[in-house]
Amino acid sequence: MPRIAGQDLPDNKKVPYALRYIFGVGPKIANDIIKKTKINPDKRAHELSSEEINKIQAVLDQIMIEGDLRREINDNISRLKRIHAYRGLRHMAGLPTRGQRTRSNARTKRGAKRTIGALSKEAAAKIETTKSTK
Repeated sequence: MPRIAGQDLPDNKKVPYALRYIFGVGPKIANDIIKKTKINPDKRAHELSSEEINKIQAVLDQIMIEGDLRREINDNISRLKRIHAYRGLRHMAGLPTRGQRTRSNARTKRGAKRTIGALSKEAAAKIETTKSTK
């Protein structure tokens, strides 16, 4: 199992697909790396020689990936929050930041539905008894 940029790549996948397991490497960057290093794209990750792994690592050193990229993203979000930009306020509130509607959707960002107005008879009775004892 080759280890590149602190990430273990899966053995049985072809190299362009295995490179995508690195945070910040998508389909285009993976294909660009394959072209720059002149590695056969049909080769599996476990078939890579140490020389080829070093070539890939040298190309990846020029790209912001993994921890540096995560830090950059978090710094950008914290900057937006600090200056109270609209997007920063949406991040703080835990709502979608890119203009999606929230009236009927946005369940991923807002979490599970919570009913506010209606109460069960048991819950209403408990509230009523606590009010009457006070």
